[in-house]
Amino acid sequence: MNTRSKPVSERVFDVLNITVLLLFGAMVAYPFLNLLALSLNDGADAARGGIYIFPRKFSLDAYVLLSQNHKLLEGFGWSVLRVIVGTSTALFVTGLLAYIVSIRHFSGRKFMRILFLVTMYFNGGLIPVYLLMVKLGLTDSFNVYWIPTLISAYFMLLMASYISELPEALFESARLDGATEITIYIRLVIPMSLPVFAAVFIYAAVGHWNSWFDVILYNSSGHFDTLQVYLRRLLLEVEASQQIMDQQLIYQKFNSLSPLTLRAATTILVTVPILLVYPFLQKYFIGGLTIGSVKG
Repeated sequence: MNTRSKPVSERVFDVLNITVLLLFGAMVAYPFLNLLALSLNDGADAARGGIYIFPRKFSLDAYVLLSQNHKLLEGFGWSVLRVIVGTSTALFVTGLLAYIVSIRHFSGRKFMRILFLVTMYFNGGLIPVYLLMVKLGLTDSFNVYWIPTLISAYFMLLMASYISELPEALFESARLDGATEITIYIRLVIPMSLPVFAAVFIYAAVGHWNSWFDVILYNSSGHFDTLQVYLRRLLLEVEASQQIMDQQLIYQKFNSLSPLTLRAATTILVTVPILLVYPFLQKYFIGGLTIGSVKG
């Protein structure tokens, strides 16, 4: 439709709609651009304040310091491996559970839903969970990153609500043809439920990528430290160096840095990988978020 042929009220609405969306986009983008500008600015100059979306005194010292830490690459590898293993296994197992509680002829599906729903509101607490991990032999191992997260009650309920809307006739015809439930899940449920699987993938991947407390709690040896733990440790070292100005060597090493710029650089470093992955899954993510919003 030609813009000139639209009523005045519609054109006013379009202008207001675009203006509001632009303002909202600017509000979302500004904090990230501000962190990027701080990370690219000289530390001593950044302490003066007044930096918004462009660096005032360009400097790559924060990123140089991060790149000089040889353990960061090792931590990055463990973080990526954790995201891949933890997310893929959680998707498969949680999705399988969601399919089981969605089978209409399964008599125990309501009981299982209630059983897992209770775990969303009640848990054993930090100390009992830690003792459980010790008894299971999961501490000081990579397995502690993905085995405890195999099943999520919230993700299960979200996926089950989507799977319940799939045509039951497809599953019945597959069973008549001799297909097992696991075959139906792999060859029918997963391909038809890509939107909700993609939405859960984003949530689970971001959770694994940003997780650091369980690394400190269950990995006392430090052999499986992830990127976030190394960056946190490096940030604390820089903050401590600001308080030890009488040591000339430390002062010369960090005189162009500040906790402000290094914190910004670490935030950019852990955010960029997720930003690079998100555009490829955006359409599935939106489809997963709108589950149940429109009924045919």
